[in-house]
Amino acid sequence: SLAQLQRLEELDLGNNELYHLPETIGALFNLKDLWLDGNQLAEIPQEVGNLKNLLCLDVSENKLECLPEEISGLTSLTDLLVSQNLLQVLPDGIGKLRRLSILKVDQNKLIQLTDSIGDCESLTELVLTENQLQSLPKSIGKLKKLNNLNADRNKLISLPKEIGGCCSLNVFSVRDNRLSRIPSEISQATELHVLDVAGNRLMYLPLSLTTLKLKALWLSDNQSQPLLTFQTDTDPETGEKILTCVLLPQMPSEPGCQDNLPRCGALESLVNEMSDETWNERAVNRVSAIRFLEDEKDEEDNEMRTLLRRATPHPGELKNMKKTVENLRNDMNAAKGLDSNKNEVNNAIDRVTTSV
Repeated sequence: SLAQLQRLEELDLGNNELYHLPETIGALFNLKDLWLDGNQLAEIPQEVGNLKNLLCLDVSENKLECLPEEISGLTSLTDLLVSQNLLQVLPDGIGKLRRLSILKVDQNKLIQLTDSIGDCESLTELVLTENQLQSLPKSIGKLKKLNNLNADRNKLISLPKEIGGCCSLNVFSVRDNRLSRIPSEISQATELHVLDVAGNRLMYLPLSLTTLKLKALWLSDNQSQPLLTFQTDTDPETGEKILTCVLLPQMPSEPGCQDNLPRCGALESLVNEMSDETWNERAVNRVSAIRFLEDEKDEEDNEMRTLLRRATPHPGELKNMKKTVENLRNDMNAAKGLDSNKNEVNNAIDRVTTSV
């Protein structure tokens, strides 16, 4: 009998124990908001596609394994919330939702994102956090109005170069994935101000990143200062000009590459004088090997010698380490001063004794 409420515009059935939704729900033609979150729904009837005036559909926190293809009929829909379900794919029909502005599919089991997502021309916010995505479709570059893209805690191993086509992108977060590089085309997203690539496997950043007016760039989980001083370098494999900094992994030095040795040696000396309290557990477990140049004085020893070096410290830790070193230096100078005064007193006593 619920279907007889022809003028009903809002229906909130959230946080109940619904296991089934009647097909007659599709008869509520004037419905604008439908909240079904926090139930036990395993499916949505295909008749829901008849709700041509629906603006918001919230089916979060259910047990949905799929959405009906008929969802394409929700031509007025602006908000689609399907967080915390069991979805592995989204229906291709989602591309027909030309007015869709917010799509949240976080905490599901998505293994791929349909190519038709690029047809959601009004999309401004796309949340894909905590899924099992290994890639994003090239069509994502067609989302010219996309402002916020969050794909944290997936299994992304690469990003499409078409990501630069998201010309309105302001916040882009891909924290805790498996990325080894960021495409240089990211610089084409000229409105990008916040970039979070922490918890990945990046060896360097593209030089084109310097053309962006970034306000925050996150490279590690415990970074307290988002912007760092970068140095230009060259990728030894491709010859590409790249950016690097202290938070990116240090590469093992190549034979004959003497430029890196003094810096590594100075850092190792500094690290050896510091206590382990300045290092977090994650940094302690990350080690790398430095190959020494052959010692001309010891030609008999031809074995390769290595030194295990802990991770490059966070800038905040370097400040504390510097302060500790300065305190040690001051204490040593003070001790030397006392020894000097003591020697002067002893010399004076000797002179007095000699005179007597």
